[in-house]
Amino acid sequence: MTHLWLRAEQRAHEERVGLTPEGAKALIDAGFRLTVEESSVRAIPLQGYVDAGAEVAPENSWPTAPRDAIIFGLKELPEDGTPLPHRHIMFGHAYKGQFSGKALLERFKAGGGTLYDLEYLVDETGRRVAAFGYWAGFAGAAVTLKTWLAQKEGALCPPVGAYANKDALLDELRADLVTKPNAIVIGALGRVGTGASDLLEAMGVSVTKWDMAETANGGPFPEILEHDIFINCILARPGTPQFVPLSAKETPRKLTAIGDVACDPDSDYNPIPVYSEATTWEAPAVRVHDTPPLDVMAIDNLPSMLPLESSEDFAAQLLPSLLTLDVLTEGVWARAEKDFVTHVGAL
Repeated sequence: MTHLWLRAEQRAHEERVGLTPEGAKALIDAGFRLTVEESSVRAIPLQGYVDAGAEVAPENSWPTAPRDAIIFGLKELPEDGTPLPHRHIMFGHAYKGQFSGKALLERFKAGGGTLYDLEYLVDETGRRVAAFGYWAGFAGAAVTLKTWLAQKEGALCPPVGAYANKDALLDELRADLVTKPNAIVIGALGRVGTGASDLLEAMGVSVTKWDMAETANGGPFPEILEHDIFINCILARPGTPQFVPLSAKETPRKLTAIGDVACDPDSDYNPIPVYSEATTWEAPAVRVHDTPPLDVMAIDNLPSMLPLESSEDFAAQLLPSLLTLDVLTEGVWARAEKDFVTHVGAL
């Protein structure tokens, strides 16, 4: 019997979950054993999982889970350096040159465990089977608008938090947005770019939508500097061009607010090298130039601003793959393990 262990999230401001009670019932009905950790912050209450038939474990008790359990979470594990003997389903952020990624892979290597990275869980065509991208783009555009608004008042963006639903977020923005900026979204045809564009258009912002065709020449891209706001929705990878180079700080420009929703500042392929560290909920934007101002928003867990809707959406996408966990040697899980083995072998 395949044993899935749904762990609590330990990261601050992380209320999302990758499995709903409805999904829990589907797994249990299919013959899976399911353990759900207690959590004081999860957007979906524990009782729904209990009603579905799940077992309950204390928060953050996954290190003592049976060795054959597959540990399922979303964001980072505590960075305590301990070996990882279990199989883990999570966003590892370890395959694209991130400095913290090597340490995580070393922990798996030391413990003999396996990482099934949710970012690399793909179908036979190479498309991700589940992603939070839409809500990352939606929330990222919202915080970038907040950044632009605060800048007009001579300030940096104030702290942000979670919203009960998207309508609450939209209502708040409408009340504040009197003058409308214009914006450019790169990666507009993808999930992330669609979410960003939808938010901006809901606010009455004029949006220029670019995707692969418009960036194929590799740059430079002076058109970006002609917009008030730039939203980057392209993941950093080899060959990604620089959209806003360091020289843009001193270049005449209209651009004053950047939302890097992809948020890969510590990647060797960062397309927005004007900044170097992710921002936070407490300090959503960093000013990288003063005159004229240039602020960058780069929060790396944006969908948690809308934890209920983003969880339900992601969980519905992922459930069909979770239902195949009893056959790890085929399909999405085999492909994910192959990626892991390749990167661990390169250490």
